[in-house]
Amino acid sequence: MKIGIVNDMPLAVEALRRALAARHDYTVLWVAQDGQQAIDFCTAQRPDIVLMDLVMPNVDGIEATRRIMASAPCAILIVTVDVGANAWRVYEAMGAGALDAVDTPSLSGPDAPRSIATLIAKIDRIAALVQERNGAGAVAAGAPAGTPNRDTPLVAIGASAGGPSALATLLAGLPKDFAAAIVVVQHVDAAFAAGMADWLNQQSALPVRIAREGDRPQPGVVLLAATDDHLHLKLPNVLGYTRVPEETPYRPSVDVFFHSVVARWPARAIGVLLTGMGRDGAIGLKAMRTKGYHTIAQDEATSAVYGMPKAAAALDAAAAILPLPRIAAALASAVNAR
Repeated sequence: MKIGIVNDMPLAVEALRRALAARHDYTVLWVAQDGQQAIDFCTAQRPDIVLMDLVMPNVDGIEATRRIMASAPCAILIVTVDVGANAWRVYEAMGAGALDAVDTPSLSGPDAPRSIATLIAKIDRIAALVQERNGAGAVAAGAPAGTPNRDTPLVAIGASAGGPSALATLLAGLPKDFAAAIVVVQHVDAAFAAGMADWLNQQSALPVRIAREGDRPQPGVVLLAATDDHLHLKLPNVLGYTRVPEETPYRPSVDVFFHSVVARWPARAIGVLLTGMGRDGAIGLKAMRTKGYHTIAQDEATSAVYGMPKAAAALDAAAAILPLPRIAAALASAVNAR
């Protein structure tokens, strides 16, 4: 695993070097002291993963992430002092294409082993995602139970790298009287889900909150997957979380949720697959289209990372491939269609 470090603080760089030195399969390819250097280094020697700080002189981590994803895309993990205090910057960076975020590890003290272990776990998870090629989600166990008792349409949305800003754009375009229920599965660490829901809520006319075990999708309400377990419909119109499948690097998995919609949702549904790395959601979107649901994938030009929607397009899973600014209007039209 070839790793690039982007940080202007010598102590932080040293902490990262020491943390990575414990793994013989990790190699520090280069160290950049600001965002512009990182862009140049990624173009010249693209690493497998970049450990990106947020606050730096010249070009900050958000803008550097945006430019790297545009010119030399690779996996980016935000590593910065006090992720919680920089939450809005984290969401902006994830909207630009970063995959996750973690605090800079400590050089010494009682928290050092835990902070190093957390960093390594994040890197390993991203490494598995980058290396994963098959991406076929599994359907959560169990058979459909009960009978349809509602006619509320459901909009099921999946997103990954670049997803936060894409979701903000999409949700901002929906009217406050939108008649469908909305459930979003965004690849995000559980620690950031609640904050992301609050962030999206500020940019949407519709209320946005995290999905809890036993929640029922409601018209005009946006529910966001909130744990590292997979969100699914465990009963018609009842949401739950499951560890299965445990082996997928995508947590929570878009495929798992899409398949559960096919198996259990009692009314009309629309599937939407937005920007993201990998293939998660493509097979699930295909299953939705095969059942007769309308399906939409974001186009390449407006995707921060054209991985998941590209995989969907290759499978002919999307009935419509649209630029991001047109998806909200397409959803409103599809929901109103009879």
